[in-house]
Formats: sequence, structure tokens, C-alpha cells
Amino acid sequence: MSKKSRKNRIDIVYSTDPDFKYEFDEQEEQSTLDPEKQKLKVYLDTKAKKKGKQATLISGFVGTESDLKELGKLLKTKCAVGGSVKDGEILIQGDFRDKIVQILSSEGYHAKRI
Repeated sequence: MSKKSRKNRIDIVYSTDPDFKYEFDEQEEQSTLDPEKQKLKVYLDTKAKKKGKQATLISGFVGTESDLKELGKLLKTKCAVGGSVKDGEILIQGDFRDKIVQILSSEGYHAKRI
């Protein structure tokens, strides 16, 4: 059994009962929808956390974290730029909205530029 993080414990800080088992907040990961059923939003972001630099964000992906990372890797490779996958969003450095919409459409996703 893998170790669980103490941060995920529900409402219990400490127990003196030697047979006590902690309850962990288990989130079920959603299964990945088919690309035809995905509705992705592609928009430009210049938030302060990126220090005013332009970045293209892709949100709306429904599925597992590994599939999201795989899609992010594909987009970064095709655009030949850096980026990251965090909090269910793909961040691509620079303004590549048109190119990303074309790539996603060719892969079978429904992508909309916002």
C-alpha cells in the first residue's frame, strides 16, 4: 500500500486509538472523452503571474492527467516552444492560438478560439 499524504486526511489530526485508520479524500479521475466530444477553449493570457508575457492557454479538457500531459507535449512539439500542464490547463509560451486550433482540429478535437 502506498503512503498517503497527511494533507489529504479528512477532519482528523491525531488519534490515540491504535487500530484507527485514517480516511483519505479520494478523488476519482475521470476517464478521457473521445477527441470528438472534447470542447477545448484556446485563448491568449497575459496575467501577472507570467510577468506580462504572452501565453496561450488551452482549457476544457475532460480526462486523465496523463492524457492531458500527452496532449500538452504534442502541442509543445508541433509549435516548437516551451510550456507546461498545470491545474487541468495547458500553457504554451507565446501567441500560437491559430496554429493550436489547427493542430487540435487535425487531431479531431473541437477547439474554439476565444
